[in-house]
Amino acid sequence: MNINRNFIQLSSTVLIMVFVLVRANAQQTNTTQKPNVLFIVVDDLGYADLSVMGSNYYETPIIDNIAKSGCIFTNGYAASAVCSPARASLMTGQFTARHGITQYEGAKTGQDWKNLNRHTKLLPPEFKLHLDSSAITLPEVFKEQGYLTFFAGKWHLGGKEQNSLPTNHGFDINQGGNEHGGPVGGFFSPFNNPNLENKPEEKGMNLSMKLANETSKFIRANKDSSFLAYLSFYAVHAPIQTTKEKWTKYRNKAEKMGIHQTGFEMERILPVRKYQDNPVYAGLIEQVDEAVGSVIKTLKDLKLDKNTIIIFTSDNGGVTSGDNYSTNQLSLRGGKGYQWEGGIRVPYFIYVPWLYNAEKNIDVPVSGVDLFPTLLELSGIPLQPQAHLDGVSLVPLLKGGNIEPRPLYWHYPHYGNQGGEPSSIIRKGEWKLIYYWEDHHAELYNIEKDINERDDVANSNENLVLEMKNELLQWLDSMDTHYAVIDPNWDEAAFKKKLDDNKTLLLPKLEAQRKEMLSPDWKPNSNWWGSQNEN
Repeated sequence: MNINRNFIQLSSTVLIMVFVLVRANAQQTNTTQKPNVLFIVVDDLGYADLSVMGSNYYETPIIDNIAKSGCIFTNGYAASAVCSPARASLMTGQFTARHGITQYEGAKTGQDWKNLNRHTKLLPPEFKLHLDSSAITLPEVFKEQGYLTFFAGKWHLGGKEQNSLPTNHGFDINQGGNEHGGPVGGFFSPFNNPNLENKPEEKGMNLSMKLANETSKFIRANKDSSFLAYLSFYAVHAPIQTTKEKWTKYRNKAEKMGIHQTGFEMERILPVRKYQDNPVYAGLIEQVDEAVGSVIKTLKDLKLDKNTIIIFTSDNGGVTSGDNYSTNQLSLRGGKGYQWEGGIRVPYFIYVPWLYNAEKNIDVPVSGVDLFPTLLELSGIPLQPQAHLDGVSLVPLLKGGNIEPRPLYWHYPHYGNQGGEPSSIIRKGEWKLIYYWEDHHAELYNIEKDINERDDVANSNENLVLEMKNELLQWLDSMDTHYAVIDPNWDEAAFKKKLDDNKTLLLPKLEAQRKEMLSPDWKPNSNWWGSQNEN
């Protein structure tokens, strides 16, 4: 009996040693090969717009699996509350005040802004209109290391006239990237995109699947080469669209969960959506999930999934106000364009297939600027500190270690279409300070205790406010950035009337639209935005 027990113990020890050696060999094998990178960005996808991040309404099993298989950064941030600045930060590893793109491409400034009858106290400053040709970008570095580089989807960092398409900044191939911030032709074929070919057999196909198919086509054609595939969905940006089938599914789900009598409430400037109950938006999210799944399947079919790093994130928070008033961010205040967590905190997942013991949930605050150096280190490429000046590699965190504490910065001296106010932000440890440019007051929140930012503790922490404000303003001055200026002819009465109209006219209009969309017989148009493939 003792002999049998000893034999079993010996056999178990041998099996464990073999298992360890196999894993070590797998890790060693990977270090001798260049890993591939699949970088996924979903436009306007909020922190709470995935089931893995707490939504009981949206269904995203494929994306959820990426998160669960990899690492979830629970304090993951976009570098801006709006698209172009955050996208430039992903490309450069620099905060917005440094690279100079502080507002979305196409936004008005100065007197041109005033001519839109916005009636704001400040006039927004000029900003860089496209990605600077001198900037060293993520794809350029990968290309120099022998990678094939591919871009599909939303670019919004310049166009052909500015020599600022994806192919001008390090991508070998561009499918659909241009200067536009939304899908000009809508979310169903034909897409009316000069950089994306329409095929007759694709009639009725949704744009997310089209971009996924082009990405898979690139991967299959280059399966024997190292590649960086950057899949940047136009979804879930306005105008939100989905199929009748998906609308029906989520309309019925909303009814089953219980449709609230009212769906909006006032924030400071605009109404905000109170619940996740928009069936069109839910269908659009599911279309993205299915598209991601098709690319993941391609990787698995080609046996590339074990050597492909996957990044999944968004360029800013979900749209709770403005545009299509699409979603709600649950415990987070605000959404896209706002200075609160709902505007800047985003899904932030990193999957590295050979990091078997990688941390599953990391609560260290990180930014989109960090993905550039992180991917370099994971791919065995030397860091480029002269390029990604503000980003740091997160590999130590992935391996269970630490990174040096540092502040994160945001600079948005503009007014957001969604109700955001000109402000700059510093996040340092558990503290977040928002500095408002209209009247130079500050809000202070302990994010670890007050994630929904309802308890401004600035008055009871005057020394900390002064310290953080000085650190923020000194940093901004060192960036030589631009600031909004007071409109000497500001019409305060007109501004107050606009606020009153938002409450008395806009809010009831939104309530009526929501009620109509959730009614059983709702129909947006004759062919559901072109999704019904009729001959």
